[in-house]
Amino acid sequence: MRWKGRRSSRNIEDRRMQTGRRRGGKAGGIGGVGLIAVLVIGYFLGIDVTPLLQSAGGGGGQVVSTGGQITQADQEAGAFVSVVLADTEEVWDEIFQEQVGRKYTPATLVLFKGATQSPCGGASGASGPFYCPADRKAYLDTEFFTTLSRRLGASGDFAAAYVVAHEIAHHVQNELGILGQAHRIRQQVSQTESNAISVRTELQADCLSGVWARYAQARFNSLESGDLEEAINAAKQIGDDTLQRNAGKRPNPHSFTHGTSAQRQRWFAIGYENATIQSCDTFSTDRL
Repeated sequence: MRWKGRRSSRNIEDRRMQTGRRRGGKAGGIGGVGLIAVLVIGYFLGIDVTPLLQSAGGGGGQVVSTGGQITQADQEAGAFVSVVLADTEEVWDEIFQEQVGRKYTPATLVLFKGATQSPCGGASGASGPFYCPADRKAYLDTEFFTTLSRRLGASGDFAAAYVVAHEIAHHVQNELGILGQAHRIRQQVSQTESNAISVRTELQADCLSGVWARYAQARFNSLESGDLEEAINAAKQIGDDTLQRNAGKRPNPHSFTHGTSAQRQRWFAIGYENATIQSCDTFSTDRL
């Protein structure tokens, strides 16, 4: 992905140099493979697995400091994220004017290291990247990109860009009123039905990420050979079925909250090919 030397976003809130407190615990009751499995599930199912790690250690858990030294990799990740965020701002402003008929209000992206707080709850390496509609901010631990590449097998800068674009896509859903409506319905239905709505919400975000990628290529000529394949592979590696299988469990469709690998790949491709918000209506289709 061609990104160096390009405009950075001003909508970055960098908390990485701050020190804070998070709930922690000894993970002594979980073996190495089990620990990785718990963390992987937490990363992409949007679940804060800190309580699991705490209970596994047997004990109340100690309060530990967060933050730490900012490495060269952290600095590089921060610069990269800032450029990708700037791309989303320009692209979605263009799309909103063309397809929605109004101005796009960009999100703020919070960079942190270790743990931080949000109105939606604690953010940590266990919770993974997420968007909080309460404060209209996306949260990202910059060390996450290392996990994405080394543990989950989704390497490449455009795979990382896809992650950022997916969280910003949730902000787009919030701007369009979709996220709030989906949340209200989920509160009124069973857990299985709520999970099904969550899947459609996440697949729509994947599709909107594809729309962004298509516009970004046309506007910035930022994609290089193999970039789309990186995004498609990332979508594959973070499918619910793949994550559950890699965690040593049999995939349980009723528990899916983000969609299968095939579904996530398909909807990203639909967005890229059609490049319209309308093509991303995952709530009206019978074929996910």
